[in-house]
Amino acid sequence: MGKLIFWILVILAGLVAVRLIARHNERQNAPRQAPKSQAGKAAKEKQSLGADEPEAMVRCAHCGIHMPRSEAVLSDGKTWCSPEHAKLGVRQ
Repeated sequence: MGKLIFWILVILAGLVAVRLIARHNERQNAPRQAPKSQAGKAAKEKQSLGADEPEAMVRCAHCGIHMPRSEAVLSDGKTWCSPEHAKLGVRQ
């Protein structure tokens, strides 16, 4: 039983050593990058995570559906969900 535990520990120590050497070599061979500014880094992280500022929601004057302002069609001072609804006008 003692020999089994000894060999398990030897194998585990070998695996840890191989992993440490591989990590060290990977860091040495990685291309050097110029340090980024904090503002640029934060903006890039926001884009990659999709954590943009909340966008204002608007209501279609014809059907009443709510959508982000960036997706709305603006015409005659009103917001519409599509050009077709803008042509139809306000629902009675």
